[in-house]
Amino acid sequence: MDYAGLAEAAAAKMELYRRDAEGWRSCRHTGEVAVSWKPSAEFAGNMYRAEGTVPSSPLHVWECIKPVAGGLRTKWDQSVKDFEVVEAVSDAVSVCRTTTPSALMKIISPREFVDVVLMRQFEDGTMLSAGKTLKFCSTNVEHPLCPPQTDFVRGYNYPCGCFCIPLPGEPDRTQLLSFFQTDLGGYLPQTVVDSFIPASIAGFYSNLTKAVKALKA
Repeated sequence: MDYAGLAEAAAAKMELYRRDAEGWRSCRHTGEVAVSWKPSAEFAGNMYRAEGTVPSSPLHVWECIKPVAGGLRTKWDQSVKDFEVVEAVSDAVSVCRTTTPSALMKIISPREFVDVVLMRQFEDGTMLSAGKTLKFCSTNVEHPLCPPQTDFVRGYNYPCGCFCIPLPGEPDRTQLLSFFQTDLGGYLPQTVVDSFIPASIAGFYSNLTKAVKALKA
């Protein structure tokens, strides 16, 4: 399987999503994040866009969210139980397995996701004065070392990820732009999925804000 090619294709779609301002419908708004959605073109579900400002530098935010073995995310993100790198394809691309705990009083049982992940640091014309934008993106793949496990329902992430964007003149604040399009698998009512995912995204931003404040302390 061409993992690097799949990762680059997901990255290209993320750039398209970032520029797509049409058709988004607001579904949740908190002090940390605004969440909106539109029908996904990848699967029979929704794609979510989340945008908020995190009170820390892009490098601190990146340190908290970057998808690496032994990273900080399993310590603060309540939606992630375990994260492992299955295969390092290159310095920037890896195949990873993520497991999640049960949720909604066990209405949603534990899930596992196998994704190819690309991490990239880059500059564009709007960001040069503020520094470098950091991004990671991922999409579902199969891997021979990750057959489905009986203790988990296999879920599927379609092109998704985060942009850590510096704010000009505000070195201790970061715009975090995220896209989520997740097929949770199993036999969940659509109403459950439609309420759970926006709430989970809001929890991600809230817990991240707490994590970066603790990292700075």
